[in-house]
Amino acid sequence: MDRDLMKDNTQHTFETNYRKDHVYRDLLPKEGLNKQDRISIDIRSGKLLQVLMQENPKLKEIVAAAETVDVMMEKLRAWITGRIGKESPAYQVYLGEVFGRSAFKKLSSIDIASIRILDYLDHSGEKYPDLNRRGEVTENHPFKILWLAYHYGRGGAKPNFFIDMIMLFRQLSGKVANNSPSPDTVKSWMNRHPSGLDPEIVKMRRQNKDRIINIFIDQFEKGEKTDNRYYFPEGMKRTEKLKMAKEWWNERLFHLRFAIRDVKTLNRMLDHSLDAETLSILKEGTEKGIPVFVNPYYLSLLLINPPAHLAGADQPVRDYIFYSRELLEEFGDIVAWEKEDEVEPDKPNAAGWILPNNFNLHRRYPEVAILIPDTVGRSCGGLCVSCQRMYDFQRGNLNFNLDKLLPKESWWEKLEGLMEYFENDSQLCDILITGGDALMSANKSLDLILNAVYRMAVRKLEANKNRPDGEKFAEIKRVRLGTRLPVYIPMRVTDELVEILSKFREKAYEAGIRQFFIQTHFETAMEITPEAKEAVGKLISAGWIVTNQQVFTTAASRRGHTAKLRKTLNDIGVLPYYTFSVKGYMENYHNFATNARSAQEQAEEKLYGHIPGDLWDELRKLSDNPADIQEKINQIRESGGIDFLATDRNMLNMPGVGKSLTFRTIGITRYGRRILEFDHDETRNHSPIIEKMGKVIIIESKPMKEYLDHLEEIGENREEYENVFCYSMGFSEPRVPVFKYPAREFEITEELTNFGMDSGGEEA
Repeated sequence: MDRDLMKDNTQHTFETNYRKDHVYRDLLPKEGLNKQDRISIDIRSGKLLQVLMQENPKLKEIVAAAETVDVMMEKLRAWITGRIGKESPAYQVYLGEVFGRSAFKKLSSIDIASIRILDYLDHSGEKYPDLNRRGEVTENHPFKILWLAYHYGRGGAKPNFFIDMIMLFRQLSGKVANNSPSPDTVKSWMNRHPSGLDPEIVKMRRQNKDRIINIFIDQFEKGEKTDNRYYFPEGMKRTEKLKMAKEWWNERLFHLRFAIRDVKTLNRMLDHSLDAETLSILKEGTEKGIPVFVNPYYLSLLLINPPAHLAGADQPVRDYIFYSRELLEEFGDIVAWEKEDEVEPDKPNAAGWILPNNFNLHRRYPEVAILIPDTVGRSCGGLCVSCQRMYDFQRGNLNFNLDKLLPKESWWEKLEGLMEYFENDSQLCDILITGGDALMSANKSLDLILNAVYRMAVRKLEANKNRPDGEKFAEIKRVRLGTRLPVYIPMRVTDELVEILSKFREKAYEAGIRQFFIQTHFETAMEITPEAKEAVGKLISAGWIVTNQQVFTTAASRRGHTAKLRKTLNDIGVLPYYTFSVKGYMENYHNFATNARSAQEQAEEKLYGHIPGDLWDELRKLSDNPADIQEKINQIRESGGIDFLATDRNMLNMPGVGKSLTFRTIGITRYGRRILEFDHDETRNHSPIIEKMGKVIIIESKPMKEYLDHLEEIGENREEYENVFCYSMGFSEPRVPVFKYPAREFEITEELTNFGMDSGGEEA
């Protein structure tokens, strides 16, 4: 990448140099312009415009000769169509006549650039609400902006707009391409990222643990902390207190009771290492109502004064704890990202599903329902600053008041009503118990919930005996627990919990349930510690498959980082399940990695974990005996000659219905933020509502150049990401066999129960 292109250079020599071969017209058109169209471009933008035109004589010829925007666009379309050829496979993809990953993989980088230009032309003049600007309407008109800039020095476009356009036309000319790196290059990137199992890291964190424990002892001795469960008998020596406190450290309740909840203590626990800006943001955040909640174990994962070769190694962990200026500014105005999260009892949600209340169930797909219990499981073991439920924090619904979340008698009555909902649903076969966090519930509460699910599954099984084929209801085939506690507080996974999970699996299997998943959230290989490894091993021993959903933050999107995570997860017996793009609203600006980067990672780094087709049968067998999964993973890696199993799918939870990475870039704002048109994941079953819902428009919160700036700020070489600009299309990957539902032995009904909209999107 031309580094001069990225510099924020504002030399005034531009005006003189540019006007040697160009003079702006004097009179703007009187019609068809908005206020922003009339804004003059700055000097830096003008210089970048000059680069764009000098590098692309044909583009300059078309723009310079066009008396109107419409004429210019007509000429551009003819030029690009002539280059691509109307009989070409690329043109068929552009028209949508050919669809899917197989067709996409045949496209050249130049084809993709051509399709993007045609998409820009097709969608010119369209207007969309920009949810990063609180609903302000944004017009998509890239080439009008370009035409105004060239002829009048107007259009209001910023440098990020012109940088993205320069890279687009470099892709068109073949100067930049989406060429995949070699396996050795990917391995070298992976080797940059340590794991929490590395001896040097383990030693540093042991020191952190000792420091934190000693501070706790000081607080007890000074009377700053008291607790009726955790206390030191009078007369106990310091060495004895230290030994006792280290025993407390192995209890999950200790980490919840003594989670750090204020900025001053947080900084003290981190040896006063936080900078003034971070402290200021945290203090303002707490005043505004954003909680601080970091448990001692997770805090011990942060590296204090690390050696140079480990600088930035814990950045993904830090970015999960410390909120950003953007989150601070947006807090109070955050809205739900997924539309189906907006629920009115007994009314269809955005996906058409009727839910009995707006508190305990979420649903978007026919086969799946999310159960959120009225227990401590509604809370979490820590605050993730990119949490999709952040809008609930600002309403005070999630605030870590754990004592207030203890289950009441009414909850168990309500639970039976929710089980009736599941029992009487014709399509439901998959229940995800989450929150919050499923493992935040006490063992007794979790056991009662699982037993309620078991009894419901048995009743559904029995009811089907009286229904003929074609009228039977789907039976429960999969139960999942969503939890981050193996990461946040791995000591939560006790022998008692393992026994509960093991017994449930044993009897649930007899009721026809065949798949048992623990879905957790390791964000980085640095979170995979000896304690986490032990916790995962216990969960696997209970007969449950442990899967992972990573959130693809900027720090996590560094070259080789996610590939290293996948490998380290495999090393402890975990299967990657999803790699989620951060939701693109402005409160997540700091952590947002563009969807182009996710598509790039999918096509380049993840490529070397691709599992050969002849090993897919082995993948199918992984759920047969989860206790042997570590051995099976190693066998598949060895047979396939691969470092890791890329069993996950790169996806975005859409602000509509469902997950997808099927998108095309159809425009760009004058600020350089890309406009993406998402289609639904064609590889899975959806609510009928999507047939008339149409595609979903997303305006990203961060321009590509600013994303690269952020990477450079955290120590990355931006030249290694040069071709990320080329990734303007994506297609959802198919699910690997281990994550597919077991085949049914009978036909189920096509009737939709608990559904309140027909395929036309109107209430039935």
